[in-house]
Amino acid sequence: MANENEKRAPARVELRPGPGGGRGPMGARLNAEKPKNARKTLGRLINYIGKSKFMLIVIVVMTVTATFLELVGPALQQKAIDTFSLENDRLTVDMKSLTGFVLWFIAASILSAAVSFIMGRMFARLSQKTVYIMRRELFEKITRLPIRYTDTHKHGDIMSRMTNDVDNVSTAITSSLSTLISAVLTLIGAFIMMLRYSWIMTLTAVVTIPLSIAVSAMLGKFMRKYYVKNQVLLGKLNGAVEETVTGYRTVVAYGREKKETARFGVISDEYRKSSISARVWGSIMGPVMNFIGNMQYVLIAGVGGYLVISGSYGITPGVIQAMLQYSKSFTRPINMIANQYASILTALAGAERIFELLDSQDEPDEGKSEIQPGDIRGNIEFSGVDFGYVPEKQVLKNFCLSVKEGQKIAIVGATGSGKTTVVNLLTRFYEIDRGSITIDGTDIRDMPLETLRNTIAIVLQDTVLFSDTIRGNIKYGRLEATDEEMRRAAHTAMADSFIERLPDGYDTRLTEAGSNLSQGQRQLLSISRAVLADPRILILDEATSSVDTRTEMDIQLAMVALMKNRTSLIIAHRLSTIRDADLIVVLSGGAIAEAGSHDELLERRGEYYKLYSSQFAGIET
Repeated sequence: MANENEKRAPARVELRPGPGGGRGPMGARLNAEKPKNARKTLGRLINYIGKSKFMLIVIVVMTVTATFLELVGPALQQKAIDTFSLENDRLTVDMKSLTGFVLWFIAASILSAAVSFIMGRMFARLSQKTVYIMRRELFEKITRLPIRYTDTHKHGDIMSRMTNDVDNVSTAITSSLSTLISAVLTLIGAFIMMLRYSWIMTLTAVVTIPLSIAVSAMLGKFMRKYYVKNQVLLGKLNGAVEETVTGYRTVVAYGREKKETARFGVISDEYRKSSISARVWGSIMGPVMNFIGNMQYVLIAGVGGYLVISGSYGITPGVIQAMLQYSKSFTRPINMIANQYASILTALAGAERIFELLDSQDEPDEGKSEIQPGDIRGNIEFSGVDFGYVPEKQVLKNFCLSVKEGQKIAIVGATGSGKTTVVNLLTRFYEIDRGSITIDGTDIRDMPLETLRNTIAIVLQDTVLFSDTIRGNIKYGRLEATDEEMRRAAHTAMADSFIERLPDGYDTRLTEAGSNLSQGQRQLLSISRAVLADPRILILDEATSSVDTRTEMDIQLAMVALMKNRTSLIIAHRLSTIRDADLIVVLSGGAIAEAGSHDELLERRGEYYKLYSSQFAGIET
């Protein structure tokens, strides 16, 4: 099912652009790939975390403290054990020293628990602050994306980057980052303590490290593939849900519930299989690393026992106990990193997708002209314009059209002839391939986008309303407008009569996309918004197609007043609505087939005559 979502548009401008008369190619290919540059992605992620410098410094200090307290424990245990001595087959205990070491051990344990608790809270705050910055920048980026990007990427995939991928980064910062910092410090501290006690047993412990690294690298190779694939499939899954929910009326109307369920099932099943594979490889990592750790434990115990029995190097039972504890502290960081590997991969895969979107090119706005909306009169000139949504298929070919200030121009033609494309190019939702478009002699590429789009208001066949009050939706056309101006706009658009009948009037809150209003009422609100915008150039894209005949007649009268002294472009399928246009332009194959008034074109008995005759003969065009 084709995605039916409205595309993003700035204030006063609403459009659903794309090839073939205004629909974009949805369904960009999604490939599961390894991170293109994991090191670069990690570096950028660290930069985001580093924006909270003070919090990060506090966390590092507390982590150092917690690690120190953790490493003190085995040393105190060694001291406590060595208070026991065997002399002449008699066991003696230095109770005073034993009591002191035990109390110090309890105090260190309590303090370590308190520091760990505070660290957990600090990591949570660091995580949320980091993803807040990231999510804000990501949303700001989305508002600057060119229409072409939203046409060539699944909406669900874009949403997945904003939600799932950011959440994965948040989880990684909360758990994996704390684990990594603690693991590195513990690894260094444990190694130093082990060397302090016995270099022979330390060497024994180090023997298993290369094996741990080799196993981690081998298993990680398999895990990486599946965790990156999971992120891509999750984006496709969100896209399928979003398409079905948005277009649910169409799904039900055509009885395609089972088809959509089956389509979702295929993607979901693929995600399930990939997730199982990722979980399997992820779950293998921990047990394998624990097995290697146990091997190390046995080796150290054996070597230590031999040294005690031989009386070499002054090794005591307490030292063996301390070495066993430090060996665990030495290998545990490697196991911790291995166990967090899946989370780290998921976060890196998500971060890379986020940075990929952040690095995408903004909508071009190189306009340096100082012209203001109030200076524009409305003379439009298309000169030799070539354009195609894809390079191999031109939609407009050497298109030329001159529109004078205050003229009402109707653009008609068969579906796919390029009618909506003309509007897309005039508003710079897409950039032309060749030629130029000027307004009052100024190339639109030299005009700042804000100036250009504040000059134009568009009313679409498919209305775009927001989950806001009716007042907020109408004032979206001009945010600073007064309530009186808003009411006048609604009156001009014939919308005030139904608004005032609503229980809360202009304060009535609309549900998503205004679904608690009829299609005709939604269209009237869209027209009210355009009236309030008070543009110099007005574009009507089948603006009255969703209202009844009587309402259409009223709107046509309102449109006459609205279009007075304004340059107006009307895209129409119902030719009966454009008879009074100053000029009717007939498009065919991306070029102007003929142009003239309604009567002139009928007399020529050309393309317009065929369209007009077929409509009134009841034949679809």
